[in-house]
Amino acid sequence: MQWETVIGLEVHTQLATRSKIFSGSSTAFGAAPNTQASAVDIALPGVLPVLNRGAVECAIKFGLAIGATLNRVNVFDRKNYFYPDLPKGYQISQLAKPIVEGGALKIQVGDSERTIHLTRAHMEEDAGKSLHEDFHGMSGIDLNRAGTPLLEIVSEPEMRSSAEAVAYARALHTLVTWIGICDGNMQEGSFRVDANVSVRPVGQAEFGTRREIKNLNSFRFLQQAIDYEIRWQIETLEDGGRVEQATVLFDPDSGETRMMRSKEDAHDYRYFPDPDLLPVKLDDAWIEAVRAALPELPAAMQTRFKEEYGLSQYDADLLTANKAIAEYFEETVKGIPTEPKLCANWVAGEVFSYLNENNIHFSFCPISPLQLARLIERIKDGTISGKIAKEVFSKMCSKTGLYAAMWKERDPRHGIDLADEIIEADSLRQMSDTGELEKIVDDVLAANPKSVEEFRAGKDKAFNALVGQVMKASRGRANPAQVNELLKARLQ
Repeated sequence: MQWETVIGLEVHTQLATRSKIFSGSSTAFGAAPNTQASAVDIALPGVLPVLNRGAVECAIKFGLAIGATLNRVNVFDRKNYFYPDLPKGYQISQLAKPIVEGGALKIQVGDSERTIHLTRAHMEEDAGKSLHEDFHGMSGIDLNRAGTPLLEIVSEPEMRSSAEAVAYARALHTLVTWIGICDGNMQEGSFRVDANVSVRPVGQAEFGTRREIKNLNSFRFLQQAIDYEIRWQIETLEDGGRVEQATVLFDPDSGETRMMRSKEDAHDYRYFPDPDLLPVKLDDAWIEAVRAALPELPAAMQTRFKEEYGLSQYDADLLTANKAIAEYFEETVKGIPTEPKLCANWVAGEVFSYLNENNIHFSFCPISPLQLARLIERIKDGTISGKIAKEVFSKMCSKTGLYAAMWKERDPRHGIDLADEIIEADSLRQMSDTGELEKIVDDVLAANPKSVEEFRAGKDKAFNALVGQVMKASRGRANPAQVNELLKARLQ
């Protein structure tokens, strides 16, 4: 039997506010357990929640960014459930009237572009956290996270593979960090994914029974968990078994999902309107003020990069993977406006590689965009070859060291001549003396009679070998185009 996978994602995005959604408690990560939980966060008798305006603005930004409907009147509800990390016995969330409904997000999967529609995005408070690692036979409870503002973003069940799910999650991660509503730190739980997965026979209209994989905190785990769950459900059904609706956890060590709790019904929580919170009312002036402050969005920037700089879709996607990369690229282009493609190649090539190897964020690149632009300029004016430029870049990184400050905060002109200094100090300038190069070519031909004979016998590889010998003899300083011309002239 042929099977079709159906996937929908629920993404919990921690909003970038300094205080919690209903109290003045700090949201800073890493504090000692239970030092950032106020009486409001745990709902002690006599306290009242007060809505954080900044959290609402974050939700408005997101709704505008995805082209969604913003409900001008939206309402908070109490989601009742009982768990050790939720001492008050309910979570304040939104059910019937969320702040954001609809909207869509374009994703790229290989060469194909798809549009994934969103069901809703609603504001809610986070619960506390149960700790198991440091307790033998017991669990600890840390309530610091209780009350942290979240935007839960729910997609339609339109994804049909783990690759599509990961592409959607990555696109969503890029968007929420781009517009500044979330720091996107998955290790700290600022962006975590629940995946609803089911399978059905190809051609069947009805959905199969779904299982929800909770709290996936990396894109790699998201893909592994979905792939395992798909295999498990198909094998279970083909063996004559039945898939039961359940909440499951993914174990990265085993690469398997395991059941945490079964669900009797799709809606296994009880909601009612929160009696302490008034409906949230959005007016046109507020929405338009938020819209005016939005940055250029990734999709719009991709289109502009293709039209303005002549970049491919692949390059445009790569350079808009996050805002820091896009800003770095555009500042580099400002330094050498005639070479956007070469700038793109260097940013996506050598700069990417260096930062990844050293685990450095783009914002903290030791080489400023203007320094990189000057290096690219030396390639274009023939001072150095592309190969030597890579050596110069490496030396520039070593000399500047791992700056703690963001490149945007440093003097943009500081060290702009660093590439020139290294080129002169290490004698890396391309040969300009034709006579010197001609002597090297003659010496190489004299030392490699076999290659000369093979080339004249029609073996093109022999020519490439001679080019390599000349470049080696010149320590990479010879102009490759000149080398080709001289060799061809000598071998005629």
